[in-house]
Amino acid sequence: MALSKDKKHEVVKEVVDALQSSKMTVVAKYQGTTVKAIQQLRRDARAGGTKLRVVKNRLVVKALQDVDSLKDVDTSALNGQLLYAFNSEDEVAPAQALATFAKQNPTIEFVGAITAQGKFISADEVKDLAGLPSKEQLIAQVLATLASPLNDTISGLSGNLHGLLDGIEAKAAN
Repeated sequence: MALSKDKKHEVVKEVVDALQSSKMTVVAKYQGTTVKAIQQLRRDARAGGTKLRVVKNRLVVKALQDVDSLKDVDTSALNGQLLYAFNSEDEVAPAQALATFAKQNPTIEFVGAITAQGKFISADEVKDLAGLPSKEQLIAQVLATLASPLNDTISGLSGNLHGLLDGIEAKAAN
């Protein structure tokens, strides 16, 4: 069903808002994926704060032209049936959501991504990003690294304290 001119303007406005708020917009082919699988992907992605949209490519190109920081994005790769994943909180989350889903559904294939700075990155770079830990995991790793010397010191002191107590107990028993 064809969209009316007003409906197209509304869709472009929604895509402009999503592009402006998104830290990274991941683009993927979904041809051959069932509707049920796409619905599952939407649910899984939404849990991580990622919003998925299937929009006509020429409307996305129009939306890119309406965003000042994204006017110079290379749109030559935006061909065929594409799925756009937006996330305003985490740069890596859209790539991870699609990569995780693509493991069970090989019909999902990365095309690339549009960064918030207006650069189009390749599918290989998006795959590399998808392999990175999430923001929460990185924070936990940094905190564990920072706490490690303190934990080691406490462990060492408690070991010496146990040895001292064992020695006192042995002396008291004699």
